[in-house]
Amino acid sequence: MSENMLMSIVKDAITTGLTVAGPILIVGLIIGLLISIFQATTQIQEQTLTFVPKLLAIALIGILTGSWMLHKLVDFTARIFNLIANISR
Repeated sequence: MSENMLMSIVKDAITTGLTVAGPILIVGLIIGLLISIFQATTQIQEQTLTFVPKLLAIALIGILTGSWMLHKLVDFTARIFNLIANISR
């Protein structure tokens, strides 16, 4: 295994991880920011006000994009298994 091959595997792993986690992280960030702005303007400091909407939004995104995320992870796993099979030859 060459250094270039190892770096491409690491790059592919990081890219796949960010691609799969991106929608959930972005939605959580946006919802959290909107709720923080709402709390700052109304001076309501309730902890569940931030937790419940984020949880619901992340669950909805998980339901909507779950099959796409699974497809991306299966493709990555297949690529890794193909590389392992080609290394041993």
